Amino acid sequence: MKKLFLMLAAAALSAQAVNAQTVVESKNTDNWYLGVNGGANVPAKTFKDLANFQAGLRVGRWFTPVVGFAVEGQAHFGNKNAFAGEDGTLKAINANLLGTINFSNWFAGYNGTPRCFEVSGVAGFGWWKNRVGSKDNALVTKLGLDLALNFGSDKQWQVYVEPALVYNIADDKHAKTEFNINRALFTASVGFNYKFGNSNGTHNFKIAELRDQAEIDGLNAKINELRADNNAKDGKIAADARAIADLKAKLAACQSRPAEKIVEERIIKEGTILQPIVIFGQGKTTVDAAGMASCEMVAKYMKNHADSKVKVLGYASPEGSKEVNDRIAKARAEAVKNVLVKKYKIAADRLEAEGQGATDKLSAENDFNRVAKFVDVTNQK
Repeated sequence: MKKLFLMLAAAALSAQAVNAQTVVESKNTDNWYLGVNGGANVPAKTFKDLANFQAGLRVGRWFTPVVGFAVEGQAHFGNKNAFAGEDGTLKAINANLLGTINFSNWFAGYNGTPRCFEVSGVAGFGWWKNRVGSKDNALVTKLGLDLALNFGSDKQWQVYVEPALVYNIADDKHAKTEFNINRALFTASVGFNYKFGNSNGTHNFKIAELRDQAEIDGLNAKINELRADNNAKDGKIAADARAIADLKAKLAACQSRPAEKIVEERIIKEGTILQPIVIFGQGKTTVDAAGMASCEMVAKYMKNHADSKVKVLGYASPEGSKEVNDRIAKARAEAVKNVLVKKYKIAADRLEAEGQGATDKLSAENDFNRVAKFVDVTNQK
C-alpha cells in the first residue's frame, strides 16, 4: 500500500508538470470550491448491517486541471458505531486531508472548460473519533472515486457520486498500523460542490494563448532577412566611406599645391584660362560645395572686371560611350553657368557654356578629367 501511495504521488507531480504549461497562471485565491455530501457506509468485508449514515462538508482547491487537494469533515449517525459497534444517534466524527486527481483531464487533456462528466480520484489520511466525548481515536485512510457531473453557465456547479473505502489503520485498541479488511468501511456518498469565481473571469482554469510556431518561424526568417540586408548596406556604406576617403586624399593633394594667382594667364587660342576648376563625381552634373567655392572665385573675378566675358568648358572622363560623355560634358558646363547666373547674379550674356566631350589629356587621373574650366574670352577675336 505504501508503494501505491508513492506511485500516486509521483503520478500527481508528473501530471502537474505536464498540465501547468497549458493554462493561465492562477492566483492563490483561484480555483477553490465548497461542497456538502451525504451517504451511508457498511462493513467492507460483509456488506451487511447498515452501520452509519453520514453527512459532511468539503473545501478544496485545484492547483492545476489535474491535481488538487480537499479538507473534509463528516459526522456519522445510525444504529451502530461503524468501528465500535455501539448504539446511539451521533456515533462518530472524522476529518480527512485528501489529495485529488482528475483522471479525465490527465488522460484526455483539458480543453478550457470542464467536461459534462468527469472521473476523479481522492486519497488521503484522516482522524476518526468514536462516541463524541470519548477518548476513542483512530487513524484512517480513505481511497475513493468521484463520478461527477458539471453544469451551469460556466460549469460552476458539480454533483458527484463517490464510492470509497475507509480503513481504520490504527486506533487505541490496535496500535499496529495495517490495512485490514475487517477494519474497513465501504462508503457511498452523493456530493454537491460550488466552484468560486476566479481572477481570469471564469470559474475554471483558462487555456493560455500559446504562440504559433509557424508565426515564430516566419518572424525569425524575416529577422534574418533584415539582418542580411543590413549587413549588405553596412558593406556598401564601408565601400562608400573608402571612396570618400580616397577623394578627400586626392583633393587634399590638389589643395596642397602652391597657390597661384587667379588671373594667371596662359595664352592659347581660346583665350585666357582662369585657375579655378569645378570637379564632378563620376556621372554627376550637380555642382557640390567644393565646386561652389570655385564658382564664387570666378564670380568675384567677373565683378571686379565688369567688361569680362567667360566661357565655361565642360569635360567628361573617357569611361562610357561618346554619346553619354558628350551629354554629361555639356550638362556640366550648363550647370556651372546656371550657378553663376542664379546664385551670383552674373549676367547670362557674359557667359557661354560649351561641352568638350571626354578627355584624358587634362590629367592622368580620371577623377580630374571630370571638370568644368573657365576661359576669359573678353579679348577673343
